[in-house]
Amino acid sequence: MRFLFLALATLVATVGLAVLAYQDPGYVLLARSDWALETSLAFFLVVLVAGFAALYAAIRLVLNTLRLPGRLKALRRIRRTTRARRISERGFIALAEGRWKEAERDLARAAPESDNPLVNYLTAARAAQRQGASQRRDHYLSMAHQAMPGAEVAIGLARAEAQFSHGQLEQALAILLHLREVAPRQPRVMYLLAQVHEAMGDWQRVAALMPELHGHGAAPDADLDAMEARAHIHLLDAAGSARKLDALRAAWGAVPRSVQKRADLMAAFARNLACLGEGGEAEELLCEAIKRQWDNDLVRLYGQVRGKDLGRQLATAEGWLKGNEKNAILLLTLGRICLHHRLWGKARTYLEASLGIEARAETCRDLAVLLQQFKEHDKAAQYFRTGLEMSVGTDACTSFKVEEVQVMRRL
Repeated sequence: MRFLFLALATLVATVGLAVLAYQDPGYVLLARSDWALETSLAFFLVVLVAGFAALYAAIRLVLNTLRLPGRLKALRRIRRTTRARRISERGFIALAEGRWKEAERDLARAAPESDNPLVNYLTAARAAQRQGASQRRDHYLSMAHQAMPGAEVAIGLARAEAQFSHGQLEQALAILLHLREVAPRQPRVMYLLAQVHEAMGDWQRVAALMPELHGHGAAPDADLDAMEARAHIHLLDAAGSARKLDALRAAWGAVPRSVQKRADLMAAFARNLACLGEGGEAEELLCEAIKRQWDNDLVRLYGQVRGKDLGRQLATAEGWLKGNEKNAILLLTLGRICLHHRLWGKARTYLEASLGIEARAETCRDLAVLLQQFKEHDKAAQYFRTGLEMSVGTDACTSFKVEEVQVMRRL
């Protein structure tokens, strides 16, 4: 539209000048010393415009000639960048398809001319890591640092992740501790640091990192909860293995209240309490937990601990039968409590009922031990063989022990 108005205005001006020149062409006199030039005004204006146009064209030609090398260089750079982008896309596709060698080759080849060489080098390092080529991986990471020195955290994380997946825990830990100083609140750094501590068995440091990890949303809540539970379970087991009741209580006190409600945490604490001779406290803890929320693992453990009052413990467990008559775990638990209470006939009834609902190796084992008391050795051997074939181990400290057969035989 602007061009149309400009063309129209030019046409009007040209026609107007032509009309004026026709009516009165005028004249122009140029004189210098003995030299004089006289011409019409219209012709002079035409020559003046033509000269200006020629001069402008000449200047543009000179400028374009001078700028030509730079423009050719920019054009070549654009072509190289476009080609690098195409090769990078091919490398990313190869990476997604699991063709690590092709992905590494294309991404490394395109990196120097890429719009974002950092991404190319980091991805090429990942492809090299997939092939187990740690030297090439480290080379690409060094090139990434040269391409963008300000991306220290991203490059360090990539290096630490590669070393962690390769089992180089000490090297990964050193890098992550440095990154922790550079970026103290970086969620990915904290989560990977917790993973390294977990792999090294440093559960105390894992537990110490959990509040920050939860606060920064470093990973899905389910993953963080599972990691936190594993850390505290190992700490509880370590205190129990050291045979230190005070340390066990301190480890339990260090568990956040929201985490203490987890069934696996309660089971670990109760199991270690029972191992340290605090079966009564363990029984009360499990009883309260099961009343709050039914959990088969806790019910199973309830039959392995010895409360202060076996009669009350048996009555409590029998009270859970209402609505759970076909629960094989509960029947196994009742059989074990009866074994502890030396109620051999009742124990046999519960164990056989449990085995009739669900075949479990531990049920076969306990029933076989009991049948030896009744001199039913062939049947006991059969259950022992069945349980062995199921290949399930026993729990130390809290399970019904074979040594109790000697007590039963003396009765």
